[in-house]
Amino acid sequence: MRFQTLYEARWILGIVLLLTANLYFLFPWLGLFGLLVIFCVLCFFRDPDRQVPADPNAVVAAADGVVADIGQVDETEVLKAKTQRVGIFLSVFDVHTNRAPIEGKITYSKLTEGDFFDARSPEASTRNESRTWAFQGSRATLVVRQITGAIARRIVDWSKVGDTVRKGERFGMIRFGSRTEVYLPLNSTVMVKVGDRVRGGATVIAVLSSN
Repeated sequence: MRFQTLYEARWILGIVLLLTANLYFLFPWLGLFGLLVIFCVLCFFRDPDRQVPADPNAVVAAADGVVADIGQVDETEVLKAKTQRVGIFLSVFDVHTNRAPIEGKITYSKLTEGDFFDARSPEASTRNESRTWAFQGSRATLVVRQITGAIARRIVDWSKVGDTVRKGERFGMIRFGSRTEVYLPLNSTVMVKVGDRVRGGATVIAVLSSN
């Protein structure tokens, strides 16, 4: 367990530990249920290291999960241009740490308040609370959007504008089920398809053009 990730669970673990202790003294068998909840919380906040592809043109997934959609959309917040978007849905069983898709400098980070629709809903992309990031690399600037869901209502930012990050480096997380989107240049080659399971920082979701 990484301390930085586990630290985000401090209040949840504290409350569950307190309830488990009280339940154990009242009804020992319920204390076992509390231990199961603690185990589930620790599993949710797991944060394994990943082998990051060395290819400088490779774009890695910004999150664990399943590719929910791929398509051309206008990115209007940062790039203000038509892009290819890869949307990744994260269930409560996925690792929720977000990782930089490329090596570069963070040039933009902004939280936008909104609703909390189910992250699988098409409305989630435009109406849910989100945080948008821009990563300026040597070949392109990529945008990543962290989007909350019906259960996930807290976006955690570990990095800030001006930071230089390595590809696959952790820059934040979203608590519980959610959605993460990566906006790519039109001339990049998408390497995944809808339904594919990806791993943040390890799975190559696209290859940037060398031109």
